[in-house]
Amino acid sequence: MAEGAIAKETGPTKGRYVLRLNGAEAELTWSVVNPTQIIADHTGVPDAMRGKGWGKRLVERLVADARANGFTVVALCPFVAAQARRHPEWSDVFV
Repeated sequence: MAEGAIAKETGPTKGRYVLRLNGAEAELTWSVVNPTQIIADHTGVPDAMRGKGWGKRLVERLVADARANGFTVVALCPFVAAQARRHPEWSDVFV
């Protein structure tokens, strides 16, 4: 994976998006509710990466994948919920 690219890691009940940059790792994790819904439950961005938009990029990837793959997202994570409120154009993804 190229540095700064977002990778998707999935398992049967959980998954995450991960972005690695200069040895630091930011992530957005989720849990699977059913085939058409996930819960975004945590976003972690280390201090070295904060304030540069990396967390938002992780949410943007989540939104793009939800649209492309036909699932909706429950935003349990406060950061994801705040991004959803700031971007009403994403309302088709968040429930």
